[in-house]
Amino acid sequence: MYKVKIIVLIIMFSFIKTTVNANYEKLAYDFYFKDLDGSKMSLSEYKGKVIVVVNVASKCGFTNQYEDMQKIWEKYQSKGIIILGIPSNDFGSQEPGTNSEIKNFCEAKFGISFPMTEKVSVKGDNAHPFYQWALKNYGKSSVPKWNFHKILIGRDGKIADTFSSITNPSSKKFISAIEKLI
Repeated sequence: MYKVKIIVLIIMFSFIKTTVNANYEKLAYDFYFKDLDGSKMSLSEYKGKVIVVVNVASKCGFTNQYEDMQKIWEKYQSKGIIILGIPSNDFGSQEPGTNSEIKNFCEAKFGISFPMTEKVSVKGDNAHPFYQWALKNYGKSSVPKWNFHKILIGRDGKIADTFSSITNPSSKKFISAIEKLI
């Protein structure tokens, strides 16, 4: 019975969001990625918008979330929402393709039209500077634990919330969070 209580406590504490009280010396707008074609994509282009940053993978059990991400993009784009897909091979080698292969997969299978970056690392010492900034300013809940982790950036360029992979973009919880920001 004691072991069960310990396991339950561990599970409960794993869902608690820990944030850092940050001074935000930088904002999300201070970072850039390259898109799947290799062109520079500065987040400053999205200043004043709500940005949903999602690390994605083509061979993941959550890959079908692309469909709901596209629907959110289509519904809320005119209201100031940007969906930004960040391909990463950090979890289970589930994004092994080249940038060109990723682009073809996303367009052909899901009709993705929202911006996608080149494949980057999203965790650890080699994480893209955006993800290092997120950890410093928002804490461990901003670090993806798996593919399709979501970071919401408010219109002020600061992290407003984070959602784990199991939170579907079409869920009431997620929709409510983005609607509060727009």
